[in-house]
Amino acid sequence: MPSSPDHTTDETPTLGASVPPLREWASTYLIGMFMGSADAVPGVSGGTIALIVGIYERLITAITAVTPRAVLGFLKALTPLDGGISVRRAEAIFDDVDGWFLLILLTGILTAVIIVTRIVTVLNESAPVVLYGFFFGLIAASAVVLLRAISIRTVSAGVAAVAGFLLAFLMSGQAEELFGGGLPLVFVAGTVAVSAMILPGLSGSLILVILGQHARLSETLSEFVDGLAGLVTGGSVEAVTGPGTIVVTFVAGGLVGLFTISRAVRYALNRSREVTLAFLVALVVGALRAPVATVRGEVGFTVDVAITFLGVSVVGAVVVLALDYYAADFEIEAI
Repeated sequence: MPSSPDHTTDETPTLGASVPPLREWASTYLIGMFMGSADAVPGVSGGTIALIVGIYERLITAITAVTPRAVLGFLKALTPLDGGISVRRAEAIFDDVDGWFLLILLTGILTAVIIVTRIVTVLNESAPVVLYGFFFGLIAASAVVLLRAISIRTVSAGVAAVAGFLLAFLMSGQAEELFGGGLPLVFVAGTVAVSAMILPGLSGSLILVILGQHARLSETLSEFVDGLAGLVTGGSVEAVTGPGTIVVTFVAGGLVGLFTISRAVRYALNRSREVTLAFLVALVVGALRAPVATVRGEVGFTVDVAITFLGVSVVGAVVVLALDYYAADFEIEAI
């Protein structure tokens, strides 16, 4: 006996009809790889990469469209609830949020993050001076580029700049004392870092360095990926659940930040651009303390360490300045 149309699919599934062509898929995935690589190291922003390659406005529009209501509507359209399964309604919602673009871009970002964080984990264990010297150069050059792009003309902007600098400077190396070293700090890190990742000029990894969580989370993500791979060959579930708890906590914080803090920052930029930019750029300047404090605490500075640190920092600075040179059209006012 045929089912009532109110409780069945009301049309032939067409969700795949809006899949972009292979060339566009490959291009979006590659951009995601570049963004993920940038977001995985402090001082370079995935948002800046998006702005340079011309997808920033599309990215922000898509992210803004992904609301709890849209997600709930999409899920309900694929269940027998709310009038029956409707693939066409689900497809309409998916297209409204530019779903294929976000999905492919996110896949590229995650791929790069997994690769880069593994490199960071290896360097943190074998050559921390090289790693944090490179980070210092990235952050320093980013600060120079950003400071050149803004102007502080009012008292309120000056106060905001001082507040941003002091916040980053004092938080560097002190976050675990303030928040503890457990899951609450991981959640806070996810909330703030993911919000920063979509802002040109401000790196999410920079926030993790300020909070002292960059190396820890890089190592945890590598352990989680290894644990998942190990399950295929008969590995233990415990190898996944331990680091998985931290990864899930970070992602949960990131989702909260994406729907709250990132929107708050966008509102602040629209309402008082000069003050907000002064605060954000000052965060980058204040964060210069973080890699120095890490090397001092883990290795200690000697003449040889200082020479290595400064030498590698020059390499990091050149990377950012070269990016800035080839992105001559980038203007912070376009945020």
